[in-house]
Amino acid sequence: MLGIIIWLIVGGIIGWIASMIMRTDGQQGVFLNIIVGIVGAFLGGWLGGVLGIGAGTINSGAFNIAGLALSLVGAIVLLGIVNLFRRGRVR
Repeated sequence: MLGIIIWLIVGGIIGWIASMIMRTDGQQGVFLNIIVGIVGAFLGGWLGGVLGIGAGTINSGAFNIAGLALSLVGAIVLLGIVNLFRRGRVR
């Protein structure tokens, strides 16, 4: 149960930071920030595995700076992909 609460809190923070970086913060609410943060962490973990980066993400239970950064990168990539399909450009 505590793991789910940590996912929600940290995922929301990561999603919010990613939306501020990608300038989509005004279009997203708290719920979408949480979703972007959690899905972005999965994407960041997958990208980290493909590239051979040995840092876990918030989804793997590895709570460290490298894992948070990898989760943030995944959330930024996710928002970039969403913007590409919505507007035809990454922004």
